[in-house]
Amino acid sequence: MAWEEWEQAKAAAAGRHATRMQLNQYPADQGGDGTQGDLVAGHKDLEAVGKAAHDLFVDFTTYSGHARVASAAAAGGLKGEGFALGAALDHVTERWSEQTRTLLDACAHISNHLRFTKNQHAADDSYIAGAVSSIATLDKGFDDRKGH
Repeated sequence: MAWEEWEQAKAAAAGRHATRMQLNQYPADQGGDGTQGDLVAGHKDLEAVGKAAHDLFVDFTTYSGHARVASAAAAGGLKGEGFALGAALDHVTERWSEQTRTLLDACAHISNHLRFTKNQHAADDSYIAGAVSSIATLDKGFDDRKGH
């Protein structure tokens, strides 16, 4: 494309569209309750997720421990009798322990993050309430000064 063609193409494009901002969004007539696109999660929802993560952590710790101990005992018995299956079961037991730790870490992370988020939101709410209260007090002072 020659320089002149490029300039003509730019001029034609500029002539078709005036400079403006365009926001990408869903059309307004998509229905719903007006909260379209907003993530809404109430305290009960978050508490349920946190409780489920905590319960899974507690229960899985107990039950996975039983499975690990039983598998390790079986692997030791099989290896002691000279069965190659004993070494394979020992390997599976090690992998089970690694995967168990990964799942338990994830559950703890979810539970801890939700607790942190709840505390952080409470602190933010307190800060905002203080800031708004300060503004209202300041406004009242200006109103009093004007004689209202």
